Amino acid sequence: MRRSRPFWRLTPAERQVWDAYPSGAWVDLRTGDHRRDDPAKGARWGRERTVRADMIIALMLGAHPARPGQVAGLRLAGARVVGDVDLSDATLTTKLHLLNCHLSGVVSLTDATTKGMRFRGCDLRRIRAARCTVEGLFELDSCTVHAGVRLDNAHIAGQFRLSRSHLSAPDQPAAIASESFKEDRSRPLTEAEKRDRGWDQNHWALWAGGLTVDGGAFCRDLRTAGGLRLIGARFNSGLYLQRAVITSTGPHAVYADHMSATSVELSAGFTADGTVRLRGARVTGVLSFDQAVVSAPDRCLHLSHMQVDELILTPASVRGEINLGYSRIGVLLDHPGAYAGRVRLNGLTFESLRGNTSLTDRLAWLGRDPLGYRPQPYEQLAAWYRRIGHDQDARGVLLAKQRARRSTLRVPGRLAGYLLDMVVGYGHRPWLAGVWFGLLLSVGTAVFATHPPSQVGLDERRIFHPFAYTLDLLVPVSLFEQRGAWEPVGWTQWLANILIASGWILATALIAGGTRVLRPSNN
Repeated sequence: MRRSRPFWRLTPAERQVWDAYPSGAWVDLRTGDHRRDDPAKGARWGRERTVRADMIIALMLGAHPARPGQVAGLRLAGARVVGDVDLSDATLTTKLHLLNCHLSGVVSLTDATTKGMRFRGCDLRRIRAARCTVEGLFELDSCTVHAGVRLDNAHIAGQFRLSRSHLSAPDQPAAIASESFKEDRSRPLTEAEKRDRGWDQNHWALWAGGLTVDGGAFCRDLRTAGGLRLIGARFNSGLYLQRAVITSTGPHAVYADHMSATSVELSAGFTADGTVRLRGARVTGVLSFDQAVVSAPDRCLHLSHMQVDELILTPASVRGEINLGYSRIGVLLDHPGAYAGRVRLNGLTFESLRGNTSLTDRLAWLGRDPLGYRPQPYEQLAAWYRRIGHDQDARGVLLAKQRARRSTLRVPGRLAGYLLDMVVGYGHRPWLAGVWFGLLLSVGTAVFATHPPSQVGLDERRIFHPFAYTLDLLVPVSLFEQRGAWEPVGWTQWLANILIASGWILATALIAGGTRVLRPSNN
């Protein structure tokens, strides 16, 4: 008995699709001419290549069941699909696979459950799939989507593929006035059209907050006119955006606060015009910006409060501020060129540093904070140098810390700081005190050898020793009883007083510097 059709007057193309669906066979309406088969020009295709969206909906909802022993499915190439493909709230047991097709309406999978959706080389207006569940593959490979993709709170059990696709945000001219989707601008937009246009999503080519992808999310060579909104998204097998070019229409190119992933590749030529924000992200593997190009008027990388096993920060070009504050990083691999502008480091902790970076480069890194001196980054870097056995570099960092802190003090504190720095390097260079002591001892010995002082008491005969006398003046406590036995004369009295004062200063600086080094820093 012939099965009835809910559609009459089917076009030749629709008749082929109807008959092929129960067996899942391909229907190829392409001509073989690349120019004539370009989906971007699909609005010009004739009736022989036109398929109504209503018929696709009916087939996917079971209007023509599978034949016994066969697996039904809709596989269509080179067709012009007219109307909205609205499968919202449906539970689909068959797969939809469109190749080089032109879809003038919206593909809606809101709250739907499906086995898999594949669009390859298609030209689409918009995809809405909020809260949908895809039990297999969701593919938009080499597609052009003119008014954005919505996948907020969706769950994809298989892979998510966006490689080589071109996405535009809803407010882009390409989405509004493209040749394929011309609108009647003489009438005001209805509320439904405003919702469809996504007035709350105007700057986002991909609106996917809360998205969960169990398989890999492969977005290599993606091109967007609009940002990627991935707040709270979970990529259980990684997010791969190598060579993607994200051109934001708002302040953010990537907005992925609290995202979690096993690995994130924003590398190999990844380009972002706008802020890449990953505040509070959790990456259990590698977060890589190797050979990336990132630029923004103010802050180009907002990477604060993250937890990352390994951060590779070796971009090809960076323009703008980098914020790493309060992040916890296992291994940080970077190079000095990664920090062309300001960098916020307060609260950053790391287990290891890698890269060809000298102590001078690291100190310049610490000095780029726009808020000025912060003690924690210096302490963290010094602790790492100690941990790897580079005690001299650790002392250099702590000395730089005291010098940076000095600029925050009032005039008396600054003067005391300059004195401590000059005499003992804030206790981190105690050998400087020995240099000053030796210099003063040599000068005093030479002067008093040529201009000896007079003896105080003449009742006993004493022999004057200029070296012992000068040493007695420099040491705060008299050791050789020379200071009380001889009295300098003339201008050498000033030298004697200078030597006594210098001795006290050296001793005080050594004690203060040693105390500063040994006690915990709470500054």
